[in-house]
Amino acid sequence: MDLHVATYNIHKGVSRFNRRMVLHELRDRLREVDADIVFLQEVLGRHERHATRFRDWPAGSQYEFLADTVWTEFAYGRNAVYDHGDHGNAILSRFPIVTAENQDVSSHPFESRGLLHCEVRVPSTRVTLHCVCVHFTLHEHGRRQQLHALIERIVELVPDGAPLIVAGDFNDWRNRAGHRLAAELGLAEVFRDHRGRPARSYPSRLPVFRLDRIYVRGFSVYHAQVHHGHPWSRISDHAMLTARLALG
Repeated sequence: MDLHVATYNIHKGVSRFNRRMVLHELRDRLREVDADIVFLQEVLGRHERHATRFRDWPAGSQYEFLADTVWTEFAYGRNAVYDHGDHGNAILSRFPIVTAENQDVSSHPFESRGLLHCEVRVPSTRVTLHCVCVHFTLHEHGRRQQLHALIERIVELVPDGAPLIVAGDFNDWRNRAGHRLAAELGLAEVFRDHRGRPARSYPSRLPVFRLDRIYVRGFSVYHAQVHHGHPWSRISDHAMLTARLALG
């Protein structure tokens, strides 16, 4: 089984300082990348203020708009809820999503976070693929708590032999998460360079910090790419990461 995956923090579908709506361009770029499974962070379920401010704002949720007719399956984990809307993580898939659950791992009331865990059935195989989309907090103490929750969840709910992908915005510039995920779960980061460090993904114009990750278990990696610079920097302050994987 060959699999093409992507992860992207989409900055709620608006440009820096909320000046422009970029959802239509974002959808076009996602279609060009043509990934089988897409892990998204900072996705709006609804936003009444943006809906009245921006022309051509989609009538439904952002994840439905982005999925459209390309990714026939999707799941949304609502993390932050406010008077005029909500946002969280989403997974778009070409393959059937058989289960989806969002676990609240917020470390304090002012920064809501979750783990969106989906089981995906790949029709060409008998394998059930586990996918977890994450967006960790900016604070070190909170990230440690969220990493612990992620490890506990995988140990409890993902069989040892099941293929697994964990992707998202880890806000982990010191790469502390990677060491624990490798040691305790056997996960490998797809962008390991000659020093064993993840790719630079932030800011998208000229990436310096290593914030976004794709971790896998049960796959070999035969290509990985950071999508940064123009036109990606027009869409989000994070770069998109993609990887091509082979089962086994």
